[in-house]
Amino acid sequence: MNDTQHRIAVIGAGTMGQGIAQVAATSGFPTTLFDIDGARVEGAVAGAKKFLAKSIEKGKAPAEAADALDANLGSATDLSEAVKGASVVVEAVPEDLALKVRVLGEAAETVDAACVLASNTSSLSISKLAAELPNPSRVIGMHFFNPVPIMKLIEVVKGDATDDAVVDSIVDLSRRLTKEPIVVRDLPGFATSRLGVVLGLEACRMLEDGVASVEDIDRAMELGYRHPMGPLKLTDLVGLDVRLAIAEHLHRELGEQFRPPELLRRKVADGELGKKVGRGFYDYS
Repeated sequence: MNDTQHRIAVIGAGTMGQGIAQVAATSGFPTTLFDIDGARVEGAVAGAKKFLAKSIEKGKAPAEAADALDANLGSATDLSEAVKGASVVVEAVPEDLALKVRVLGEAAETVDAACVLASNTSSLSISKLAAELPNPSRVIGMHFFNPVPIMKLIEVVKGDATDDAVVDSIVDLSRRLTKEPIVVRDLPGFATSRLGVVLGLEACRMLEDGVASVEDIDRAMELGYRHPMGPLKLTDLVGLDVRLAIAEHLHRELGEQFRPPELLRRKVADGELGKKVGRGFYDYS
């Protein structure tokens, strides 16, 4: 992997993929955003430009970042075209191990042996993922946080087979993306999901039990513990369906403290998935 100038491919043009591609491009790296849905990937590129324009207007990003985005961000609906020449491939598809294996396996057929294969998973095992891919020593976790252009953390997850040199290189890349990396072992939930999910689930149980209102539960953590966002509002931002999927995985792996509350299951079943659909614990309409 060339550490002086990366070429980055992002697989999946959802909210996370859009944000990762935006950050990579504005950091000066030639970046291709892939999705099989042409309208979706075009919408993601337009969304990145709109997000950046608002950030520039608010003084949260320099004006020249728009030029960097235009110069460095491309799109593709053909996976082999998207990853051609890439030094780092980052998948940002839904939390399904088989799907992640499939898309990174297809990418591996095109990229060279030195290309890093990174997963944006928030809870799935990097070691299990790597075991299904060629050259598992180059497989690593790069767990970004939403909204990617604003959140500073990247959780770098070292699988059982991940080469130390790959870890060092991805830590360096994370810093060049203007992020702050932490390195964690490949254990269920890593550091952030394990802590964040259990807090969100307990907040949901408190709401079920009538301890306090949604607003007051969140205000307790914001004012009492200086959290920038309460656990229920954060669950709305992450997506109730995403949080439920992670909780079910951690429940299987770690035990009863991660059993999803019935309230969370019911809201997901009713389509109340959070901010992305206009309603979750809060009403955004």
